[in-house]
Amino acid sequence: MNKFQKAFENGKAYIGFITCGDPDLATTEKAVLAAAENGADIIAAAVEEGYRYFDTASFYETEEYVAEAIRRSGLPREDFFIATKLWKEEMGYEEALAAFERSAKRLNTDYIDLYLIHWPRPTLDYKDWKQLDIDTWRALEKLYKEGKVRAIGLSNFLPHHLDNILENCEIKPMVNQIEYHAGYTQEATVQYCKQHDILVQAWSPISRGRIFHDVTLVELAEKYQVSVPKLALRFCIQNGIVPLPKAASRERMRENMNLFDFEISDEDMKRINTIPQVGWSGEHPDRERVPAIVG
Repeated sequence: MNKFQKAFENGKAYIGFITCGDPDLATTEKAVLAAAENGADIIAAAVEEGYRYFDTASFYETEEYVAEAIRRSGLPREDFFIATKLWKEEMGYEEALAAFERSAKRLNTDYIDLYLIHWPRPTLDYKDWKQLDIDTWRALEKLYKEGKVRAIGLSNFLPHHLDNILENCEIKPMVNQIEYHAGYTQEATVQYCKQHDILVQAWSPISRGRIFHDVTLVELAEKYQVSVPKLALRFCIQNGIVPLPKAASRERMRENMNLFDFEISDEDMKRINTIPQVGWSGEHPDRERVPAIVG
């Protein structure tokens, strides 16, 4: 277990708050517009509810809102854990270093707790993606050595993408953030990461509601007297995955935080782990997006 993993073993720090983000560009655009309309209010509300870990990205256009919410809180910067990501057009050695400076400025901070490469390819037809990934990763290593970032990692990297990094890196990735939820668990990638001591984080851990009507999940939610979203988040935790949910209401924020008052049995975990594929966004780093699978 690396130092980064130890920070997320238990308690509220384990549950992050993702400030936007969905691979569906149309959905993300709507979310960005909603964020612009509400400014930092939703993030500030999350701070008031006890969240201290905020996941953002240059692509989300919410970095400035995170900074504003922290400013409003009156709490010191070191009380917060901020993760952000560089976008596809920001890949490359010099480009990544410049991208970091822009993000740090928008976040009003001189360091970032976790900095990620958002996707392994800038475009599907980009031929020399392996070298581009290596060059980008070396920029993150430089930022880490300089103390400008406290941890570095990846997002949406599959085993063959990870092989390329591990074979050429000086500092091993500490995190890989992937789509992960009941009905879409990416077992090959998860097992690869566990074998290489890379913490897995789940974006879209409740599949933007696409799994809410799955028969098995509805049945088990009723059994444990919890909502399907709460069941889905607890499922992630019991599989050793750090969920990154987002919420627009205080009620949902509180529910997402309160995941340690019940436990899913081993038998029921097996049932959830083996439900047919459902809820997948349709996004894949090496292929064209396909329609999402709704339960």
